[in-house]
Amino acid sequence: MRHRQSDYMQWAKTQSRARFNLATSGVGPFPLREMPFDFSTLEINGDNTYGYAPLKNAIARKHAVDPDCIFTTEGTSMANYLALATLLEPGDEILIEQPVYGLLLDAASYIGAGIQRFARTEESGWALDPAQVRRALSPKTKLIVVTNLHNPSSVLTPDAVLREIADVAASVGARLLVDEVYLDAVYENTPRTSFHLAGNIVVTSSLTKVYGVSGLRCGWILAQPDLVRAMWQLNNLFAATAAHPAEIISAAVFEHLPILLDRAREVVDADRAALQPFLDSQPKVSTARTEFGTTCFLRLKEGGADEFLTRLRSEYETSAVPGRFFEMPDHIRIGMGVNHQMFVEGLRRLAQALGSESS
Repeated sequence: MRHRQSDYMQWAKTQSRARFNLATSGVGPFPLREMPFDFSTLEINGDNTYGYAPLKNAIARKHAVDPDCIFTTEGTSMANYLALATLLEPGDEILIEQPVYGLLLDAASYIGAGIQRFARTEESGWALDPAQVRRALSPKTKLIVVTNLHNPSSVLTPDAVLREIADVAASVGARLLVDEVYLDAVYENTPRTSFHLAGNIVVTSSLTKVYGVSGLRCGWILAQPDLVRAMWQLNNLFAATAAHPAEIISAAVFEHLPILLDRAREVVDADRAALQPFLDSQPKVSTARTEFGTTCFLRLKEGGADEFLTRLRSEYETSAVPGRFFEMPDHIRIGMGVNHQMFVEGLRRLAQALGSESS
């Protein structure tokens, strides 16, 4: 029987919240009242049979692609599912990085793909290594899947590496899927989408993690037009049209992305500055430090994460994501960018739980 649930999402919806919530994955919400938008222009229905043209055009301008290469959907998770379901048949071989965001594994499993893995190691700073991909590749491989920034570690993969992996995929007639939902959290010299690097790359992303408008559920896929048409046909199984008011607001948001990004960045930068002395003072954890992203992946040097996180939540009112959801049971993931005061106090309590007060 196919895997029909996501243990991570069940945990996130029912057990992740705490007074001091370090289990977040994206930035805090941008206040709707501050949105530069005329809400009197909202309409319930509109011309969005196969996507809302102003929204597709806005995404196309952001990524410098043709609007025919844009498929709009509800968040990155649905984008990933529809991309996988379009590109794969049950039994097709898919090659996925390890560790990886759990929902990518869950979606591939539900589709019935034959899942193979290649490693990203902590010793290498979670770097994406084309040699690891090449060793795991087989003539049966139909799709390679990576995240950039890497979820959970926030490590950035250079364009040259992604281009090489796309070439590896092409050598057996496969495609490369890159989940870029965190990429815009590289605030300086933000890389352009990897979609431009090779013709066999498919990209998924959304506004949900970096911009503070998760409730709009604005996600998209970048793919060649023939694949986009196939995705729209597959999507007919699930929905007639998207929620049009959300599409209208999303299209307007793209006109003001720097405003939203700057607001979120202020909190992320402050949180990251607080994180560094915490890490310096904690001999019981290790991590590959990054300059980017809204998440940090910590390894506990003593014991497993589940028991520790249960105690952290019950005794210190603080939560973080168990590493088992990324197949790393001795790790935890913490999130930045929601509320700086909460983050600082959460770190202090995390330090207490580790047995040494953070200065």
